[in-house]
Amino acid sequence: MDYLEHPPPDDLHRHVQCLWWLRDDAPGSGIQVIYPDGRCELLAELGVPMQLHGADGQIRSDLPFCFAAQQRGPIRLQAVGPVLCIGIRLQPAASALVAGIRLPGLRDQAPDLHALDAAFAGTFSAAARASAANGTAEPLWQALRERCAGFALDERMEQAVAQLDALEGDLRIAELARRLGMSLRALQSRFLAAVGMTPKEYARVCRLQAMLRTLDAEATRIATAAARHGYTDQAHATHDLVRWTGMTPGRLVHALRGDRGSEAALQLATAFVRGSSAGRLR
Repeated sequence: MDYLEHPPPDDLHRHVQCLWWLRDDAPGSGIQVIYPDGRCELLAELGVPMQLHGADGQIRSDLPFCFAAQQRGPIRLQAVGPVLCIGIRLQPAASALVAGIRLPGLRDQAPDLHALDAAFAGTFSAAARASAANGTAEPLWQALRERCAGFALDERMEQAVAQLDALEGDLRIAELARRLGMSLRALQSRFLAAVGMTPKEYARVCRLQAMLRTLDAEATRIATAAARHGYTDQAHATHDLVRWTGMTPGRLVHALRGDRGSEAALQLATAFVRGSSAGRLR
């Protein structure tokens, strides 16, 4: 498996966090997991679409071109052939770039991009194929420049996201509203419209991602990592880990630190936490 993230050009950094490539010409049959990170994504599956194992027990094929809205639980994917996937990870406050006012109602979904905006879906799919054929991200960057030119960011929600990111989610939402000079109701409404999840949900995702990075990088006990990232005790941290990753803390730590070439290793989850699989995963 080869996974790598690329930063956007300077003129797109307010809208796009990164572009990523995932390639695996001979994938195993194991189910791989992606954890929520508070970012929506545009996805182009140019290889054999992976199978999505839904929380409802249903198994369905991923759509070739889709919009992955905010997720509040783990995404379980299984390869059934060679994988070539390109993703555009949006900045949180630019989450409505494609979905617009429909964004809040798309939580935990990944609808067909053509159903959201047929014209842009055609532009995006052509750009993704051109990028894959030429080995350059420029066709996708250009498609996004055209889209972003007509999209107005909510600057106050950019500030809200920046503060939650800086404090790794360890900030009460009422205090965030006070810092921004807004009512709590206005913050909640505008944040949901811009980001696609509530500020409280986003804060919890920030804490989750921070704890995942700590558990991956350090030989730290779960209780110690939980205390560092604002959890009142290990029980609360365990509850969040199970809810957001679908795994017990013990298995999660093993997947991040253990034998990453084994069947128990969740390579895709680990790669997404690190931003790369190059030189890290077998």
